[in-house]
Amino acid sequence: MEHPKPVVVVSRCLEFEPVRYNAQVIPYDFIRELEPFVEYRPVCPELEIGLGVPRDPIRIVTIDGEARLVQPDTDRDVTVEMREFSDAFLGSLDVVDGFILKNRSPSCGITDVKIYRGIEPSSSSTRGAGFFGGRVLDLYPGLAIEDEGRLRNYTIREHFLTKLFTLTRFRKLKESGAMRDLVRFQAENKLLLMAYSQKELRAMGRIVANPEKEPFERVIARYEEHLHAALSRLPRYTSVINVLEHAAGYFKNELKGREKAFYRESLARYRNRQVPISAVSSILRAWIVRFDEEYLLPQTFFMPYPEPLMSLSDSGKGRIG
Repeated sequence: MEHPKPVVVVSRCLEFEPVRYNAQVIPYDFIRELEPFVEYRPVCPELEIGLGVPRDPIRIVTIDGEARLVQPDTDRDVTVEMREFSDAFLGSLDVVDGFILKNRSPSCGITDVKIYRGIEPSSSSTRGAGFFGGRVLDLYPGLAIEDEGRLRNYTIREHFLTKLFTLTRFRKLKESGAMRDLVRFQAENKLLLMAYSQKELRAMGRIVANPEKEPFERVIARYEEHLHAALSRLPRYTSVINVLEHAAGYFKNELKGREKAFYRESLARYRNRQVPISAVSSILRAWIVRFDEEYLLPQTFFMPYPEPLMSLSDSGKGRIG
């Protein structure tokens, strides 16, 4: 299965250059592993607005009820500069499919950035998004957006990669402008979408049927809304297991007892969250090829992203319950 290359905006301090406030670069194997399969657009918002390397740290501070981006050691306020850069940079992206951003960064963070209630070092804080990361969430709510900390968890990483490459395939479909390509996209992603949301899958099926004979531009816009909704959260384990069992049913009369037992053991390990879905789907993929199962062969569920990216490594942090 071919996978078109997604365009991914990535924080420059992750593997690329030593542009952090302390002049360090953050080693990150996942960035290197992903590089052959994507087109990166590295960015460091703090460097772009004129803050040097090394530099005094910046933080988000609530002043008179408004979040400001300040550099406490110099009393410099860079709120306006960061907002202007964020809008200019993000507005210049003609194509983008996803973002991998530095976590806890007052510029790039998307969820766990400290927002202080005062300028004093001892001020209490809440958590939220950074200035650049928050703007990304505002402008691209449907895309694959994650921070590097959460991506160290394989469950989150699998969802991110699935969403990233699915949306990239969809972008290529939109560029074709052909209804037949939308029909094929729906068919090839049926099991994948079934695992994420049967409700959205049914809605997308009705849109593709297009009983009103609406123009492609209107159909694709409605379809995209439901696709984003379907991929907006991780699929439930029970839904994924139902899809796996559904697919395994195609081979119930073809397999030996030991093969069935091995599959059931692997499925149990997935159910107990000891292995990722790729550890189970790879078994089914082998059967699909072995028995030349035409319906299942094109299903993206079994390889939603390039095989070399299917990794068992896991930090144990951010595990989804």
